[in-house]
Amino acid sequence: MIKRATAMERELRERMRDGTGTVEILHVFRAAELKGRSRLFARLRLGPGSSIGYHVHEGEEEIFYILSGSGQVTENGVVSPVGPGDAVLTGGGAGHSIACTGDGSLDLLAVILLY
Repeated sequence: MIKRATAMERELRERMRDGTGTVEILHVFRAAELKGRSRLFARLRLGPGSSIGYHVHEGEEEIFYILSGSGQVTENGVVSPVGPGDAVLTGGGAGHSIACTGDGSLDLLAVILLY
């Protein structure tokens, strides 16, 4: 199956999970299109100063793979810088947030897998 970029749904969320600014979500595949147990497979774009607020993942895990830009992830109180090629895995009751800290956008691939 090939899904063309023009067929992917784009969504804008303000203050996502009580974060700041706007997050652009490009839904690469919706959960209903996948046979595996997942609920998100999307490219996220956080503009400068934007963030996704702290949230917990129970019964699932979320993977962030940083494509471009610079950011900061807070995972269970530990703050870490992230950049292109870095990956973050959060699940099993752990929580995290992510913020764009650079002058340009922070682009990442986000996947949420269900247990």
